[in-house]
Amino acid sequence: MNASLEHWREIYRDKSNAQTSWFREHLDASLRLIDGLRLPASAPIIDVGAGRSTLVDDLLARGFSDITVLDIAESALAASQQRLGTAAERVQWLAADITSAPLPPAHFGLWHDRAVFHFLVDPQVRARYVAQAARALQPGGYAIIATFALDGPERCSGLPVWRYDAAALARTFEPLFEPIGDARDEHTTPSGSIQPFTCVVLRRSQASQ
Repeated sequence: MNASLEHWREIYRDKSNAQTSWFREHLDASLRLIDGLRLPASAPIIDVGAGRSTLVDDLLARGFSDITVLDIAESALAASQQRLGTAAERVQWLAADITSAPLPPAHFGLWHDRAVFHFLVDPQVRARYVAQAARALQPGGYAIIATFALDGPERCSGLPVWRYDAAALARTFEPLFEPIGDARDEHTTPSGSIQPFTCVVLRRSQASQ
């Protein structure tokens, strides 16, 4: 079995939200960036590596009607579906590795990733991720990527991470994306410690590359 898959299956099987450092009641920083884009309610959105995140709840509450939630761990998606109840029927759920997931080409208007990309420490895997995002987004579509900042943790969930400032994170997605904004978020973990995040907002190039 894929080692990464088994790792995250164990995490979501054995740990509650309060035992995972990345959990917060609402992804306020992401929501502010999404609100700032003023997307139409019909815009197709994908939340990558969503885990048990409540972002999908808040997107539904904002009236978005075309939402895909992806995570490598089926149990994480099942927990979100149970939380949402009948509203889960309004969401597309996909258990897959984001670097190889069968995503429709040029479909999404927004790609959201909080805390997946920084786990990709292999440059070849990062390149596959960027190519996947570029294929799946509409020309002119947006990507919001959040990773640990340079002063953030060096490891998370027992795994090494790659930390970024805004300029370095944006360069990783060139030339297929152009940066249009960035932010810093200081996340308070359930245990009370602070984890600094770098967030960038990118636009998919209109040109086919």
